[in-house]
Amino acid sequence: MQDHPAGSEILSIAVWQPVPENEAAALATLSELTAILAAKDYGRDLLYRNGESGYVLLRYWKSAAAREAAQEDPDMLRCWARLGNEIRIVKVYETLSALPAGQTK
Repeated sequence: MQDHPAGSEILSIAVWQPVPENEAAALATLSELTAILAAKDYGRDLLYRNGESGYVLLRYWKSAAAREAAQEDPDMLRCWARLGNEIRIVKVYETLSALPAGQTK
C-alpha cells in the first residue's frame, strides 16, 4: 500500500452489482452512505452505471485519517452492513495513486 501525504485525497473504486430484486434498496442505502460521507466531511462519492446491471463507485476520501474515522463510524458501519445484503462486489481498488502528468511508467 502506498503512503499518502497527510491531508491528501485518496481514491477508492468499487465495481458492484445489485443482488436480484435489491437494486432500489442498494441505491437507497448508497444514497444514505453518500450523505453521511458529505455531512461528516469524510469524502465524496461519484456513482456510474456500467451497462445494464453493474455500477462503478468512485469514492474520494478526504484523507487517510478521514477514511480511518469513517471505518469506525457507527452510521457508516450500519450502511455497509446493509449493503452487504444488497450488492455483490465484483472488484475493489482500495487505494489508487495518481501519476504525474506525462508519466507513462
